[in-house]
Amino acid sequence: MPNSGLPLARFTVLDLTRVRSGPTCVRQLADWGANVIKIEAPAEVEVGSGMGGDRHGPDFQHVHRNKRGITLNLKNPDGLALFKRMVAKADVVVENYRPDVKDRLGINFEALSAINPRIILGSISGFGQTGPYARRPGFDQIAQGMGGLMSVTGLPGQGPVRVGIPVADLTAGLYTAIGILVALLEREQTGRGRWVHTSLLEAMVAMMDFQATRWTMKHEVPKQAGNDHPTTVPTGLFRTKDGIMNLAGGGQDMWNRIVATLGIEEQAKDPAFATDKSRAQNREKTNALLQSVLETDTTANWIEKLNKAGVPSGPIYAMDEVFADPQVQHLGLEWAVPHPMFGEVKLVRAPMNIEGVASPRRPTPERGEHTAEVLAEFGISAEELAALKAKGAV
Repeated sequence: MPNSGLPLARFTVLDLTRVRSGPTCVRQLADWGANVIKIEAPAEVEVGSGMGGDRHGPDFQHVHRNKRGITLNLKNPDGLALFKRMVAKADVVVENYRPDVKDRLGINFEALSAINPRIILGSISGFGQTGPYARRPGFDQIAQGMGGLMSVTGLPGQGPVRVGIPVADLTAGLYTAIGILVALLEREQTGRGRWVHTSLLEAMVAMMDFQATRWTMKHEVPKQAGNDHPTTVPTGLFRTKDGIMNLAGGGQDMWNRIVATLGIEEQAKDPAFATDKSRAQNREKTNALLQSVLETDTTANWIEKLNKAGVPSGPIYAMDEVFADPQVQHLGLEWAVPHPMFGEVKLVRAPMNIEGVASPRRPTPERGEHTAEVLAEFGISAEELAALKAKGAV
């Protein structure tokens, strides 16, 4: 196997995913050495944008790294039969079709587990595998709106605001990867696979976290709080002499540190600032007091002073500034991957650190780049491969 010795190298993953949520799931497995086989339709049968975005663009290169690529036409009877032969030797299949597609193709969990009782199927949909919206097409921004995120994002009174990343796609992928790993662990005891599935909507509601449980427990409907934290005061954006900074100071101990660092001991004797509750009730007055002092010095100076005092604070970066930051550079988050066409591409590494383990650095494959190599591992001879190509199966 190509990633021998890495934590997940013993697992073979058949990747039927496209666009972002599914590929994000599979990338978690690929980055730790799983033998991931990216299955695409042959170019002549691909419809529309297919996998999502320019193959050589940042998005595609980021989500499909550390995989090998083959072409396989699942709409062709011989192609589908070949896929099922691969399922017999695989550990995991991941797909993010609409729920009815895998039923129509005959590759749902019941069908796959009849071939291989140990198989784990990971599925991501827009709204769930069953229910009144099951067959609706899914899209990240739709899930952001329906999951409540857009209602709490943005400035008070501004109206709904989309988050700047595809957070529903990304979290659905992450949750599915976690579920697959749980199922693999269980399989070590039971010998049987599982169907692991989530949706953009489920992931988005789960990511609402305390905002969601403010409703489920207390029937509070959270509102937009802008750059202020919805419950913790003072936490938000503040102007400085030369720009803007973030400051987070919830809790009495943290408030005392802010008071000492800003030198506002006398002003802080006002009963409005006495407790967490009173500061929350007087958010505007609390913020105005801090603002009047913070704008007398530079962002860099305040960040240094506040962090030295143990108060969380930091700058507001554009993306170029993110990767220029010395801590980001120290952590090595910009990640060079050798590429046969471009020399190397700079991606973003997996954020988890497993001491003593280095993630592989395979570039995103070209369409069908490893078809002959991979299928040979599944017992397909050169002659059989040529016949399958002639039939339009691969």
